[in-house]
Amino acid sequence: MTPAERRAALDAIAAEVRACTRCRLHAGRTQAVPGEGHPDTEAVFVGEGPGMHEDRQGRPFVGRAGDLLVRLLATIGWRREEVFITNIVKCRPPDNRDPEPDEIAACYPYLRRQLEVLDPALIVTLGRHSLGRFIPGARIGQTHGTLHPVDPATGARSAMVYAMYHPAAALRAPDVERQSYDDAAGIPTALLEARRRRNAGGPTTESLAAAPLDSLPADSALDAPTLF
Repeated sequence: MTPAERRAALDAIAAEVRACTRCRLHAGRTQAVPGEGHPDTEAVFVGEGPGMHEDRQGRPFVGRAGDLLVRLLATIGWRREEVFITNIVKCRPPDNRDPEPDEIAACYPYLRRQLEVLDPALIVTLGRHSLGRFIPGARIGQTHGTLHPVDPATGARSAMVYAMYHPAAALRAPDVERQSYDDAAGIPTALLEARRRRNAGGPTTESLAAAPLDSLPADSALDAPTLF
């Protein structure tokens, strides 16, 4: 798929999202939030759902949590325009409540199609709801900062998932914010490991346990790898 074809496919999905009425969340939205970013990126960041600012602007992570995400990316030399950012549900839940299972199920086909188009090497989950879609049963407190294979049924054919806390949680707890900066520092190494596994034929029998990022060659994390 060429970059132009990939962009056109993402735009078509976004148009469907903006007109979607598959679940109750559409009734209270100002705008749906399909997601945005570079069509050729190797890294996709997946959050939970839009908040007030996102609902008003139709863009993901544009409030305080988005500001923190931008700062986290900056620490590894990345910009938000170089990655793709989206959410598990594309419309704001009332009062920013957790999305319900049926809402997630109704919306998830859009994310799966986006991942099929983008074909990323690395998916960074932001928060427990995103984590739960890619590593069912995992607990964010135990899984953050670790790398795992992704089930191809998610739409990501040969990707790895790297778990992080949601930036909104980091804003509420200084300890979580400090940990988020530490976890962000591991993203470049996670991408390099995801590339290595992809080039080797993808995750197979290496198990669903966390990949030992600290066992990679020392020069793997000297610089943030480019995303295209």
